[in-house]
Amino acid sequence: MHSTPAPAWLLPAYMRAATGVGATAAHGDVELAGGRLLDRWEDASRHFHNVRHLVDLLQRVDELQQETHDAHAVRLAAWYHGAVFTADAAAAYAHKGGEDEVASAEFARAELASIGVPDAAINDVTTMVEALARHSTNPESADCAVLCDADLAVLASDPQKYKQYLLDVRAEYSHIPPRRFVLARKAIVEKLLSRPKLYISPFAQPWEAPARQNLKAELARLERELDTLPPDDDETDASTA
Repeated sequence: MHSTPAPAWLLPAYMRAATGVGATAAHGDVELAGGRLLDRWEDASRHFHNVRHLVDLLQRVDELQQETHDAHAVRLAAWYHGAVFTADAAAAYAHKGGEDEVASAEFARAELASIGVPDAAINDVTTMVEALARHSTNPESADCAVLCDADLAVLASDPQKYKQYLLDVRAEYSHIPPRRFVLARKAIVEKLLSRPKLYISPFAQPWEAPARQNLKAELARLERELDTLPPDDDETDASTA
């Protein structure tokens, strides 16, 4: 059973982006490549990193597209950034989030080559996917900046949507003991708040204030929750987002 059904426009959107960066394969082959990728996003084990997240990310890219050099490449990078995902404990305890950007970039390279995307475009897409692992405040390009900002846009959601985001992330990591999860989230939130700014693109600047407000409120809740939780057997911190 899939966790979130894909809207009808999603697969055609993938095909337009692939064609837009120069895919030369037959229409049916491009459609099959998009279908293989969409199957990954529809996996029922994904509670936050699922089709809904992909749709939100693509919509945020559209909001910032005037700042992109190649909007089609940015959209493809959004599609592929979560192609490889795991929420297992081994990955979490190794200080890794569920999305494996390096493996996702490798998957993107092989898939895009199989549908005839030129090497230069493949390199642009995979560079953006790998950049999400760092979320650098000095991205390699305007396109990287747009993708990084779009990926963090969920932090600027209205309070109800932000609350649902937190519930979905927790559901993905329901196997992580409560105290360990809270410690991990607290470390992530503190790291985000320590950044001079969360968003780089000029059009994303209005997201800064609501994102910081959400993060500060979450940090306060986490600190209160931490005071009520008994110690886990092993309080090794684990990154979960």
